[in-house]
Amino acid sequence: MSKQTHAFQAEVAQLLHLVTHSLYSNQEIFLRELISNASDACDKLRFEALNNTALYEDAPELQVRLSFDKAAKTLTITDNGIGMTAQEAIDHLGTIAKSGTKDFMSKLSGDQKSDAQLIGQFGVGFYSGFIVAEKITVETRRASAAAADGVRWISGGTGDFEVETITRAERGTSVILHLREEALEYANTWKLKEIVGKYSDHISLPILMEKEEWQDGELIDPNDEKAGRKPGGMVKTGEWETINKASALWTRPKKDISDEQYADFYKQISRDFEAPLTWTHNRVEGSTEYTQLLYIPSKAPQDLWNRDKKAGIKLYVKRVFIMDEAEALMPSYLRFVKGVVDSADLPLNVSRELLQESRDVKAIREGCTKRVLSMLEDLAKHDKAPESTDGVTDVLSDEDKAKLGQYTKLYAEFGAVLKEGLGEDFGNKDRLSKLLRFASTTSDTVSVSFADYKARMKEGQDAIYYITADTLAAAKNSPQLEVFKKKGIEVLLMTDRVDEWALNFVHEFDGTPLQSVAKGAFDLGKLQDEEEKKAAEDAAETFKPVLAKLKEALKDKAEDVRVTSRLVDSPACLVVTDDGMSMQLARMLKQAGQQAPEVKPVLEVNPEHALVKKLDGSVHFHDLAHILFDQALLAEGGLPADPAAYVKRVNALLS
Repeated sequence: MSKQTHAFQAEVAQLLHLVTHSLYSNQEIFLRELISNASDACDKLRFEALNNTALYEDAPELQVRLSFDKAAKTLTITDNGIGMTAQEAIDHLGTIAKSGTKDFMSKLSGDQKSDAQLIGQFGVGFYSGFIVAEKITVETRRASAAAADGVRWISGGTGDFEVETITRAERGTSVILHLREEALEYANTWKLKEIVGKYSDHISLPILMEKEEWQDGELIDPNDEKAGRKPGGMVKTGEWETINKASALWTRPKKDISDEQYADFYKQISRDFEAPLTWTHNRVEGSTEYTQLLYIPSKAPQDLWNRDKKAGIKLYVKRVFIMDEAEALMPSYLRFVKGVVDSADLPLNVSRELLQESRDVKAIREGCTKRVLSMLEDLAKHDKAPESTDGVTDVLSDEDKAKLGQYTKLYAEFGAVLKEGLGEDFGNKDRLSKLLRFASTTSDTVSVSFADYKARMKEGQDAIYYITADTLAAAKNSPQLEVFKKKGIEVLLMTDRVDEWALNFVHEFDGTPLQSVAKGAFDLGKLQDEEEKKAAEDAAETFKPVLAKLKEALKDKAEDVRVTSRLVDSPACLVVTDDGMSMQLARMLKQAGQQAPEVKPVLEVNPEHALVKKLDGSVHFHDLAHILFDQALLAEGGLPADPAAYVKRVNALLS
């Protein structure tokens, strides 16, 4: 193929402009990204070679090599992995699949450090080479292709790139960075070793560099000798040395791994700059043998809610990389967990389809799930300092002090995802329900557990009360809470979109039923004295004629109209039947484009409110009835079916 010129995908051109002009404060990440790409290429070769050993050709030892040429101002990263064809080079280096670049660009904040972190997360790491290079040359040949089918790709990081056929004896890829003048420090042995030690020490492949030794030269200035300086310089010896540990971290004994090494390994596999919140490293023996190294991030990934994004654990079999994002090893509601599982029992040629059916995989999945839940439980247990029992602050270990507040941070990032497990993992539903946290009418912070609530329940209270709403403000100011506030009864405030769905699977906690304050007829049981009950019954009897007229006026909107004692300051509110779908859930389903049944709520009126008393005998009865309903709908978070009619009625009464 003669030399051809191709234009970059539009988003890639944008990305290149950002990389070359905005990320200089984090230059060294380019080497981490290119080494990770080289390691991935070797992993892909190893996987494909499971069914075709000829792909190894005459070089079965997989490795990554770093070399530089100060005179030519180049730095080269070479791997003997799977390599690329000409079309693959065009596709992989000129475009980004699945709009990854669009996602990347939409997340940029202008903060250089934060933006640099996103490069690896969105799979655009190759382009980070342009942070230090004014031009990049890629020379590659796919494994098993003829030497004459090599490919050279060249770009200056502007609007286009060139591709041509070359002869390349070795399989794999060489990325040649033509360094900018201000980036020549990366053509230096100690600098490259420092970066590899910092970011890539745990790559399981050997990373090689050519050894250097000092060689004396001729004296140029007599003052050099007087000052004890000898002329000369570092000269390459022709021997190559491994500059990383080149062994899989998870295979080492825990006692030999420092916290810093665990954190660095996490950053490498997750492409995250932040240290993990916590981790667990275990060798599991028994009917199924495997090693697990699982991390909980300190921050939610940018694509946590992207349904098309695959998530899961890296799978190895007997230290051979099999696949990224093996979703069968971790339930969906724990998709934020990162890490590695290395199985001793799975076959080397295992596929995603076989993973779904394997008994061993089911055992690994259950084991990993339980281990993660144990980590969460430990953090939750130590989230708050224990209350002193003798007036003296209880002494905490340094380890427990480090855990204070950690679960609160974790829950703020991943709490909504955890709730999905209530409907997906019935075997662990009780464990999950103990991990849930909510705001309440006594606490604006999302820190109240079901157990905390139960411990504070009033004598005679026989239910855990809660309300769901779109926002904390809407929940706190809901009319349905008025009598609970008056009586000092705590109500949990649930404002995550997943809450309505999740609570379909949790009906009680530790023997105490959960009760929505917006469902069913009002009944506080023993918390409501006989005098209050009698007053409510009398009001209902007295109001019968008005209720009948309201039912007729609102027959197209309301399932029923009744008197309630749950209101104190508001004239009316809307509720649904005990077994009915909430109005909020119905709205959410419609917003998501899903079918939802038409919910006709029950209108409850406060017989003590002046506006309700005004109904009896009013010439504006019909308008007042509709205004009462629509205002109750607004307070509940909905919108009137005919907003213009609502405004017209209000204006007519005001004038």
